[in-house]
Amino acid sequence: MTTLSLAVLDLAGTTVSDDGIVEDAFLHALSREGVHQGGPRHDAMMRYVRDTMGESKVSVFRHLFDGDEDTAQRANTAFEEAYAQMVASGRCSALPGARQAIESLRAHGCAVVLNTGFSPRTRDDLLASLGWSDLADAVLSPADAGRGRPYPDMVLTALLRTGAPSVDSVGVVGDTPYDMRAGRAAGAGLVAGVLTGGHSAQSLRAAGADQVLDSVAALPALIDATARAA
Repeated sequence: MTTLSLAVLDLAGTTVSDDGIVEDAFLHALSREGVHQGGPRHDAMMRYVRDTMGESKVSVFRHLFDGDEDTAQRANTAFEEAYAQMVASGRCSALPGARQAIESLRAHGCAVVLNTGFSPRTRDDLLASLGWSDLADAVLSPADAGRGRPYPDMVLTALLRTGAPSVDSVGVVGDTPYDMRAGRAAGAGLVAGVLTGGHSAQSLRAAGADQVLDSVAALPALIDATARAA
């Protein structure tokens, strides 16, 4: 493995604690479309939501509503509105050590790109609420890259945006199996899971994680150790 020159980091669950508001925003959107809690259809939909955390939200809605684009777009708009309101109410915060980890990586010559399954609007509202609008070298959503996770598009777009020399010099870090699958599909030199988002070490390793960290705060030390080994 070459020395890592780019870290591609997920937002919610990896660098940001969102107090469960992703699920709450999905609940709100489903309710707006007449799918209420307590029924088998609702339970099946929420299982799919949990299983696909990290994927583009509008893609999730397309699946939930059997490809009905109008319904998917309407539900996605309801999701974004609910999420923005919850962010504005202060329910999101940086995970301990996340900002310091990003600043440390950049100070030592490793570019950082934040990526997410949120739309650009939702992503930017979240970053603004944290004072993170200029924290990373770039920020990406599926709309910026073509496809969301588990496809490799956002990781490869991050490489092109930052001029990283090779996929082997890229590290991908996230809290969901979809993050791990995207990193593996991109050929990243390091794919690391974190345990701050509710998925187990076993599920992250099964999806392709090389390493599982307690939190993103441990990433600079891991990358430093990787550089020394290289």
